Amino acid sequence: MTQEIQPATVRVFIALAPPDPAKEELARALRPAYVSHPHLRWNRIEDWHITLAFLGELPSGTVPLLRPPLAGLAAGRPPLSLALRGGGSFDERVLWSGIGGDLDELHALAADVRAAVEGCGIAFEDRPLHPHLTLARARRGDRSSAAEVAASLAGFTGGRWPGERLHLVGSNAGRGSGPIRYRDIDAWPFGGGDATPA
Repeated sequence: MTQEIQPATVRVFIALAPPDPAKEELARALRPAYVSHPHLRWNRIEDWHITLAFLGELPSGTVPLLRPPLAGLAAGRPPLSLALRGGGSFDERVLWSGIGGDLDELHALAADVRAAVEGCGIAFEDRPLHPHLTLARARRGDRSSAAEVAASLAGFTGGRWPGERLHLVGSNAGRGSGPIRYRDIDAWPFGGGDATPA
């Protein structure tokens, strides 16, 4: 039996993920844009997430340090009530959908997550939280596509959904020229319960 070789480092972030019905609702609203803007680099729907803390490239051996504090943090919090709402673009290149609902609680959760990471002795760039789902990226030189699709999402308001799990996510970004892929390293339900390893 061959043993899988673990990479020396892993690109890591901590996030919430909308449930499938919420993602499907937004995907229906995006169908015309998928047709009219096929040249955008669309993220896979299963990879849509709300980043709470981006930790970047970490030594693989430090990742297990995050499990106990994040599990404890999730166990002590109730689910958040959130919704997907509107759209926008960063630098006219990155298309996103906004987040509505319990934003004060979402910001408090992100602050607690970041404090837990710092408590593990893991250094990371503490960027301001702008809750969103990244949907697509425009190719260099294409300065209008993301803004056009964002304008079409201006009136979109999805139904409320419970943010029920805290996810520790690994990514292959920066490893080769293929599409970015994400995988759960671990996930914990809010309000207690068992962890779900990937």
